[in-house]
Order: sequence, then C-alpha cells, then structure tokens
Amino acid sequence: MASKPYQELTDIERLQKQWHKLSGLHSREEWSAAIVRAATAAELAANHAIRAEFAARSHFDGAFVDSLLRWANGLSGKLRNLLVPLVANDPAKRGSMAALQTLADRVSAKRNAIAHQGEFCNEQEATEAIANARNFITGLVTLYEPQFKLKDRGTTKKLRE
Repeated sequence: MASKPYQELTDIERLQKQWHKLSGLHSREEWSAAIVRAATAAELAANHAIRAEFAARSHFDGAFVDSLLRWANGLSGKLRNLLVPLVANDPAKRGSMAALQTLADRVSAKRNAIAHQGEFCNEQEATEAIANARNFITGLVTLYEPQFKLKDRGTTKKLRE
C-alpha cells in the first residue's frame, strides 16, 4: 500500500515524519541536519495549534490560514504574531505560552545559526536542541490533542534516557 503524498498529510502526520527522519540523521551523526529537522517538526506543531485555534473561532478557509502561516514566517513569528494573540483570552493556554516561547526561541536560534550562518553542531548541541524541540512539541500539541505522543524510533528513544 502506497503512503499518502506529503502534501496530503496533516500537520501531525508531517510532524511525525520529520521526527522519524531526524532519528536517522542523528544515528548517522549528522547533528546539524537533525537539529533542522527537529525545528521543522516544532514549526509543524505550531501550524497545528494555529489551525486548531482558527478552526475553533472562525470560518476562514484553509487557503487564508495557510497564507497567514506563510506571512508569520518561522516558528518565532508564528508564535508571536498568531498563536500568542489567538490564545490571549484563554488562561490555560496563555499560561503555557511563556515556557513554550522560551523553548521555541532556543530551537529557532540553533536552527537559524545552522541555516543562516553555516554553523556546524556537535552531539551535545544536537541532543539539547532535540530535547528542546521535543518539550515544545509535546507541550504545545497536547494542549489541542491530549493523547498526543511523538512516535520515537531508534536513536530518539536514547535521547530521552
């Protein structure tokens, strides 16, 4: 049975694919590439949360929400420009945002150093960045999907131990 094309996957399915890919990169000691995949998974988690907020409070079509996600540009922009304002009147979600923003900033800073300055990272930096991404993803997605679990494979299980 063929798998669905990437464009037809939900944000959660895409997130899980990115997480699976990073475990292979990590096992091959491709630290910087694993960090970029972890950051991509974190951004997909933000996309999921933003889409859930818009679905709960508006009738905007998907194309419009997609345009807002592109406009917000990156994990930090999506949080600052979309998600934080969307949850401003929800005390439970608003209370979680400060800690999540801190994790997102750490993930983004390391990803941006790799993508924009050509930085190479070592195993310790990768382990830390992946842990930050894991905590961000889990903390954010479980606000919308309480039963959510990242599907760990291989090396990423070792990263939790």
